[in-house]
Parts: sequence; C-alpha cells; structure tokens
Amino acid sequence: MNVLQLIGRERPLFEDDIRAHEVELSAMVSGGRFLVIGGAGSIGQAVTREIFKRKPRALHVVDISENNMVELVRDIRSTLGYIEGDFRTFAIDCGSRGFAALMAAGQGYDHVLNLSALKHVRSEKDPFTLMRMIEVNVLNTISTVAQAQAGGARKYFCVSTDKAANPVNMMGASKRIMEMFLMRASESLPISTARFANVAFSDGSLLHGFNQRFAKRQPISAPNDVRRYFVTPQESGELCLSSCLLGDNRDIFFPQLSAQLDLTRFSDIAVRYLQSLGFEPFECASEGEARDRAAELIARKQWPVYFFASDTTGEKDFEEFYTGAEALELDRFEAIGVIRNEAVYDGEKLDYFLATIERLRAQPTWDKPELVELFNHMIPEFRHKDTGKYLDGRM
Repeated sequence: MNVLQLIGRERPLFEDDIRAHEVELSAMVSGGRFLVIGGAGSIGQAVTREIFKRKPRALHVVDISENNMVELVRDIRSTLGYIEGDFRTFAIDCGSRGFAALMAAGQGYDHVLNLSALKHVRSEKDPFTLMRMIEVNVLNTISTVAQAQAGGARKYFCVSTDKAANPVNMMGASKRIMEMFLMRASESLPISTARFANVAFSDGSLLHGFNQRFAKRQPISAPNDVRRYFVTPQESGELCLSSCLLGDNRDIFFPQLSAQLDLTRFSDIAVRYLQSLGFEPFECASEGEARDRAAELIARKQWPVYFFASDTTGEKDFEEFYTGAEALELDRFEAIGVIRNEAVYDGEKLDYFLATIERLRAQPTWDKPELVELFNHMIPEFRHKDTGKYLDGRM
C-alpha cells in the first residue's frame, strides 16, 4: 500500500532537505547520546528509527506502553539490525519516580526528545481525561525539561501540533500552553519544537482505524467535509529530528504544504484505500445500514462505507501551522518552514496556571468548566467549540 498515493502526494516531502543536510545530521547523531521520551508511539517510533540508522553513541527510549516498546525493538532489529552504540528501552512513565531515577543514574544525554502526548480531540470530553491531557502535554514537559537540564543536556525538543495555532479544541490549547512554558524554559536550555499535520495511519488515528476495520471486516466511517494535511510516519520523524538538530533556540519547524494541493478529505482517502485493496466502496445511508449489510457487500467485493458531515466538538474548520502574528522564515529549507520566536512570555500567567492546576487536582473531583475557564484565561483568543457531541458517539 503506497501511503503517499493514499494521501494524494507523489513524492516524500522532505527528501531534498534531508539529502542536503545528511552529512551534518549524521555527524551530530553519531557523536551523541539521545533520549527519546514517548518513543513507542507512532511519531516516537519514526524519530527513534531516524536516530538509530545514523548510529548514535547512545539511544535510550522511554515509553509507558510495554507492548508497543516490544514491537519497536522487533521492528528495528528486523529492518535496521544492530549498532555499536548503547541502544536500550525502558517501559516507564516519564512522570514517574522511575523516570527520575533513570535520569539521575546514567551519564546524561546530549539531546532529549519528548514525543509523548495526548493527541486526541476526544480526550477533552470529560474533566478526568482532560486533566490527564494537561499532565502529559504540559506538566510532564515542564518536569522533563528540568531533568534534561540537570543532566547536562545540550538541547531539548518537544513535539507540538498544528492545532496549537489559533486553537479551537482543548488538545490544541494544551499544546499552545506547553509552548508558552517552553519559551520560559528556553532561557536556560536551548529548545526547539515542531508543529505538523496528521500523521497518516498513526496509532489511534482515523486512517489507522481503516486498517482495523478492514482486518475485522467492519464498515468504514469517515467525515466527508473535513479536509486535512497529512505527513507520512517517516516524514514526521525527519521533521522532528531536523528541528532538534538543525533548529535554533525557540524555533518551531513546520511542513510547507500547499492548501491547493495537499488538503485531503478523509472520505477521499477511504475511497482510495479500499480501491487499493481491490474493493469498491459502497456508500450507505446510515451506520445501521453499513453494519447490517457488511457481510453481504464484502462477499461481492464491495465495502460498506458511511460518510457524514462532521458535527463533533473541537473540529477545526481548516488546518494552519502558524498565526498571522508569528515571524516566519520560509527560505532556510526547501519544504520546512520555521517560526522564529523571542523569549516572550507572561511569567505571572504561567505561575497562575500551575497554581490553579495544583488547586484543582487537590479537590476530590473536577469540573470541566473550571478547566475551560483556565484555558480561556491563558489564551484570550481561544475559541472553544463545544457542540455537545463527541467522537465516542460515532462508529
């Protein structure tokens, strides 16, 4: 299955940039010690592969998912093999005492890359999962930056999201708040980050769900009015590593994609996906029809699909990587744009956020409106779109 063809592109996005900087990238990796946090997720695995194949002196990977970590190692051994450097994995939570002990135990790391994140808009539907999102996307970032600095790191990288630009959902807003804290931390440790598009077929994504539905012979459901940018898993790894090693302090890297050429509807990808597997999509009028007719249609090489207009909370009308107020550098690379930042932040507002979260977490239970109010305080232009409908209510 050709992922590029499915997302409507003909060639890898960063091919020319990686080739132009390969000598520099390989030299920086081969002499360095790297820690990848959240390395067993889709983006984390891609970053780990990009580092591993350039033969680092040390590459340690941390992730809370023991099973995904096992698969990461099996995948690397089965494709890239072995390196002389110290390659190890640790199935621990980066917010745990175990992680703190790991950071204090070794020789430290030259580069720390944080790929851990709660990335789903659906995670904002209740205050309990939302608080977990804040812990992972904001609080763990603050603590791992401090631990990286204490261990003598030369650079810290953290992944952001395109949804942090003019956010309309709590996930994007949490990453925007994370970026604010990174601006303050950048005064004592060089930091860079990246905003990029949906990673095609990443774990938990709608496109990954296509694979799951096909394997289980179940209908495929997708919105027909949502157009999004996509990058491949390898491109996500290349962008993150490029930002970490080639980015200046406070740089945010993003893919230079064309709205005319690269915005793609989920429903269009579903059609191309099924046709690539030898099936003709059969559009059903409802979820019920798609479920009820699945066996009948699949038997005659048709696949039931249900396409619908999106009405769930947090869906952004259009994708963007930067705001009109951000300073851009568009000629440093061929296909990578750079947002340049000064160390501008409101320290009192950041401290207020931490104090409020600490107060809320100390309560026996939590209410979502208080968290939304806090986010509105942090980001006055935040336009939270809550329709009362969530993706858990969809097939």
